[in-house]
Amino acid sequence: MSSSDIFISETIGTAVLILLGGGVCAAVTLKRSKAFNAGWVAIAFGWGFAVLTGAYIAAKSGAHLNPAVTVGVVLKGGEGAPTWGDTPAYFGGELLGAMIGAVLVWIAYYGHFKAHLNDPEVAEQKHANPGPVHGVFFTSPAIRNPIQNLATEVIATVVLVLAILTLGLSDNGKGVSWAGSLLVALVVVGIGLSLGGPTGYAINPVRDLGPRIVHALLPLPNKGGSDWSYSWIPVVGPLLGGAIAAGIYNVAFA
Repeated sequence: MSSSDIFISETIGTAVLILLGGGVCAAVTLKRSKAFNAGWVAIAFGWGFAVLTGAYIAAKSGAHLNPAVTVGVVLKGGEGAPTWGDTPAYFGGELLGAMIGAVLVWIAYYGHFKAHLNDPEVAEQKHANPGPVHGVFFTSPAIRNPIQNLATEVIATVVLVLAILTLGLSDNGKGVSWAGSLLVALVVVGIGLSLGGPTGYAINPVRDLGPRIVHALLPLPNKGGSDWSYSWIPVVGPLLGGAIAAGIYNVAFA
């Protein structure tokens, strides 16, 4: 598969992933939404379905949708697997797609963002860092402890990438089956329910970084800060997790 094919497939698939994943966060967060306060279970399943949809769409490129998955698949190796030379196309498509998806969430919920952020109670938080709608765009910890937060992201990503590698997905150059995509989506739901509480389970560097950049750039009233001091953790943690998962796979299962 050519680099352009990989880039286009990953861009579109990741855009849909973030549109639906960020969309469920917006639905639960924004006061005028019909799904307001639907809760964590709705978010966990929403992100699982987002992964499922994005993976179906990007099946041609292996549906990585996540640099941590790309790192894990490349380190695992094997016949037909992507190489380090393919990573710029994967990483570039994933980051661009994440940013596009975040912009689409803003467009879809434009009036709701405006109403929510201009609500007097919410407007009082305009200097908060992270801001009052940050959860629609990027993650933040429930308890701010960099070592614990990093460890949580590493552990959760190891689970995700190890599941993908042991299922034999995304690494044979032949795309991903519908059954494989469904299994990964269920793994994501499980991670969200079991390990999502401490940090909001980024488990994907671009899922956090791309929308965080968009949050910083969008003309949202009273949006507050983008919490850049924390932003390295949901990038470094998942990348380490992907590499560790590949190491575990190569030692225990290869």
